[in-house]
Amino acid sequence: MLSFLTEENQAARDTAREFASSKLRPAAQEIEQSGRLPAELFRELGRLGLLGLAVPQDYGGSGGSFLSCALAMEELSRASAALALSYGAHAFLCAHNLYARGGEAQRRKYLPKLMSGEWIGAFALTEPEAGSDAAALKTRAVRRGDRYILNGSKTFITNGSAAQIFLVFARTQRGSGRGALSLFIVERDFPGFAVGKDIPKLGTCGSPLSELHFSDCEAPAENLLGEEGGALAYMRRGLDMERAVFSGMAVGIGQAALDYSLSYAMRRRQFKRPISSFQLIQEMLAQMATEIEAARLLTCQAAWRLDRNMEASKCASFAKLFGAQMVLRATQWAVQILGGYGFTRECPVERFYRDAALSGIGGGTSQIQTLIIAGELIKEALRETKKP
Repeated sequence: MLSFLTEENQAARDTAREFASSKLRPAAQEIEQSGRLPAELFRELGRLGLLGLAVPQDYGGSGGSFLSCALAMEELSRASAALALSYGAHAFLCAHNLYARGGEAQRRKYLPKLMSGEWIGAFALTEPEAGSDAAALKTRAVRRGDRYILNGSKTFITNGSAAQIFLVFARTQRGSGRGALSLFIVERDFPGFAVGKDIPKLGTCGSPLSELHFSDCEAPAENLLGEEGGALAYMRRGLDMERAVFSGMAVGIGQAALDYSLSYAMRRRQFKRPISSFQLIQEMLAQMATEIEAARLLTCQAAWRLDRNMEASKCASFAKLFGAQMVLRATQWAVQILGGYGFTRECPVERFYRDAALSGIGGGTSQIQTLIIAGELIKEALRETKKP
């Protein structure tokens, strides 16, 4: 029980939990099998105010905290990691970044549609040759009069084939460096823009992953988000938020695996008694529960610090790294507890196991988190040595 939650935190968590239980969980297997993002569920998320947790009420949001966002991600992920992934890409990577970096006219034009679920949003950063090294991206944007002309391609874009609006990173100066990248709002029907193929993947299959192509794509100059050349700094500031909030996804998948495993172990009988009475089964259940709770608390700590404008890079990387490691172990133990049944597509833990793999990749790999944590530790140690 998280005794430190505010009424606002509890309300957001409970709203997401009720929606997940009544609407999302019954549809989870269909979402997985069809590979389709249900637009009607997005609109329901909008009606409930969950799409607007990270956006103030003035723009159609509900003005919640980052801690509430992480809790909502956990609850949705317990039912469907695919829907939760698309939700996060829409509500936080797209809508929150548009709010945080956009001007008043941009906010008024785009946010109400994103908050209601009428439009779905996407965040277009990754390219075929630029993943963890995002500063190496090659998509170009050249100013011509009252427009920018974009050329290049993106890949692995969550919500790509479902979105109506995209936040697109492009190079506006030659060479590399802080002043080289800019961020643009691109609408789906802009001339020269095309969505490519959807990419089949291991898990979160109901959340589309797509290629994007820009061939002399025309974006109005007023669709530059923030300052020209400022996008690399925006991206780096947004990573702490992304890592903290999306760590709730690993916690939710892990909790779903524990819930199912415990229920099954109490029903399943071998040698004339429930397998939950076997000590080695109990060990796996206890270890799962302990690590899930630790990951939840690390996630809450990172989000809590963000809500107070405190330094959160190390804490966000703690949460993301440990959450990714935890959820792989938890889902593997779940498959082991369920035995042959856990290995079949008829069983949800098979889906949990596949969904878990994304946690160590998206938003910065586990290896990147390790480097960030080590770098922060070294900087802290150096500061200590300089004290009198």
